Amino acid sequence: VWKILRESIMQLKTLAATVLILTATCSAHADIGPAEKPDLKLGFIKLTDMAPLAIAWEQGFFLDEGLFVELEAQANWKVLLDGVVTGTLDGAHMLAGQPLGATIGYGTQADIITAFSMDLNGNGITVSNDVWEQMSPHISENSEGNPAHPISATALKPVIEQYRDKGERFRMGMVFPVSTHNYE
Repeated sequence: VWKILRESIMQLKTLAATVLILTATCSAHADIGPAEKPDLKLGFIKLTDMAPLAIAWEQGFFLDEGLFVELEAQANWKVLLDGVVTGTLDGAHMLAGQPLGATIGYGTQADIITAFSMDLNGNGITVSNDVWEQMSPHISENSEGNPAHPISATALKPVIEQYRDKGERFRMGMVFPVSTHNYE
């Protein structure tokens, strides 16, 4: 989890540096007027990919732009979507497929616009510590003695086969149906 968080922070820093460089080198300039709505409530799900919102809030980036943002954790993706649709939330960290799904009537019917996508295709399969220990002998190491990335699903296959040979089910969770994880 910390590695993913560090990667998210590095990606945010890279994005910020790129924006700063482009801003500094751009010859065109236009004044930005006041925010249409300076007080905003943004919903999120407690996942590492919401880190850019948390970092922006902690570092005062919203305040720098004249925005007073409240971040509010939501119980699940459906509650989050409903909050945006009903207006109890002004916006949200949302699955990329949710606005499209809602627009075509999958679940909640609503017209939603995606203004900004934070998806960097960092999808993965998370396993328990016990399963990780069983996978470890099947994972090659890099020059520093750490697992070589990306870790292939072939390291998980022998573990699943062991469960099958013992007559046990290997249980895995399913992501929300409109999640990009379903399509990658």
